[in-house]
Amino acid sequence: MAHILRRSAYQIIYKNKLLLSPSSRQKSTEDNILKSVYKEFELTCQTVRDFAWQNLDRWPDKTLTVCAVTGHGYTYAQTYRMSICFGASLRSKLKLQNDDKVAVILPNVPEYPCVVLGILEAGGIASIMNPAYTPHELKHQLKLIECKAIVSSKLSYPNIVLALKEINLNIPIILIDNDVPENTIKFAEFAEDLNIDTDCLKKVKRTAKDLAILPFSSGTTGFPKAVELTHECLNTMNEMILAPEVIGVEEASGSFQSVTPAVLPFFHIFGFNALMLNLMSRGIKLVTMPTFKADLFLETIVRHKANHLYVVPPMMVFLGKHPAVTPKYLETIQGIICGAAPISSHDASAVLNKNKNIIFRQGYGLTETCGGISVGNKTDANHASVGHVFGGAEVKITDLNTMEALGPGQEGEICYRGKNLMNGYYKNDEATKEVMTEDGWFKTGDIGKYDENTYLYVTDRLKELIKVKGFQVPPAELEMVLRTHPKILDCAVMGVPDPISGEVPKAFVVTQAGESLKSEEILDYVNSKVVSFKNIKDVQFVEAIPKNSAGKILRKELKAKYC
Repeated sequence: MAHILRRSAYQIIYKNKLLLSPSSRQKSTEDNILKSVYKEFELTCQTVRDFAWQNLDRWPDKTLTVCAVTGHGYTYAQTYRMSICFGASLRSKLKLQNDDKVAVILPNVPEYPCVVLGILEAGGIASIMNPAYTPHELKHQLKLIECKAIVSSKLSYPNIVLALKEINLNIPIILIDNDVPENTIKFAEFAEDLNIDTDCLKKVKRTAKDLAILPFSSGTTGFPKAVELTHECLNTMNEMILAPEVIGVEEASGSFQSVTPAVLPFFHIFGFNALMLNLMSRGIKLVTMPTFKADLFLETIVRHKANHLYVVPPMMVFLGKHPAVTPKYLETIQGIICGAAPISSHDASAVLNKNKNIIFRQGYGLTETCGGISVGNKTDANHASVGHVFGGAEVKITDLNTMEALGPGQEGEICYRGKNLMNGYYKNDEATKEVMTEDGWFKTGDIGKYDENTYLYVTDRLKELIKVKGFQVPPAELEMVLRTHPKILDCAVMGVPDPISGEVPKAFVVTQAGESLKSEEILDYVNSKVVSFKNIKDVQFVEAIPKNSAGKILRKELKAKYC
């Protein structure tokens, strides 16, 4: 009980910072505002569809998407034509109006770009959702956005039917499959209807300020929130990535095309924006993978001669530590970008030791920032940091109690300000006010710092900090130490109640296949490397660490199962 009261008090103190007067909230000085080392830029495209198709005439016959499992796919020209037909069908057959919301509940499939861009073509707003969600999770999201239609597959169809029934909603369901159930619409009948009159699209007038997509925040605490992302903030993020010092993917030409396995979920902002939309402007081939399967991932890299990888930490750990991943699998890889959660330089080195020519970088961002806050440049060798702030944006590290902007080397909450920032949370002004300040700063809920060379570091999540006798212990720090042990495949650290310390760190460990390991060995290994109040007090061996689709540890699920 004492532990709960202490944690509640800490959260109340944090929330009460919102009640401080504007003068007390704005103690920042220009000296402690982290500026970008990258150049500012001007937007050249008004809408997301303009950005996606800006170079269509340069590579119309190049493959845009191909399925890693079935081999079926589409060229850039085919996808463009289908998106026009799909948008016109939505407009004329379903009577979709400007700003109507359409849910996209799909895994990574070749049709994904066509579906989303077709919705935008029709003047709609695409709400991208996780196809693995249960009826309970889907009904909350579908009801919140006032959904007018759904695009999905037979994989999610049963859950969608149950979700709609629970909220008494009867709306059209479009399925991408060849054989579809009664009372549903076959996607091909809309997207491949070459006789559709596209003149209806002339009535669509979209501006940079209009909403483009409604993705959902990760939802690891409470109900997921719909994030309002405009055409302008999405295009701003993509222009930030295209800065010459940042973008590592070469543009397609007559004899060349970059290739990447598209395994990051497109319903997640990292996969949607940094992977799919951004790389369409480079003419890349996206080899879509519905889920991450180790054998298929490695086979795809080799078969398609992939030269770029966009991954999350569990994939990076797999590439570095799994004995099946020999250097031959990485010999064509030129660059790797890892995001969604921090990764240690040790884990990065494990991969780079298999191909020292790979340019590895970490990126950092949230759904609320269109997926980007910072990234390393193409010559960076600082693999521990998440790089430099994107062009035209600002970061400050604030003291958790006073909200004062801190200097280099000092840890606090990461706050962000830039034109790629969300409008707010859809129909949730209270949640928006909790994270946005009056002067435009977004409070990320992440703990971090920056150094004298303007490199940014993410050290933990504010709500995940373990409080040991009043000291703050970041779980991620202990997890990074644990992963350096040669017999450990994966791990997670959580705070558990303790009558003396309030909380103490407990480790959950997955061992390498065929290895035996004792708790005492782990405790000696880690605790010899950290200060005493950070010492792990207990170890539990588990079969797997639960994670969401972005690779973030699901600590609530871990706690419910083992604590």
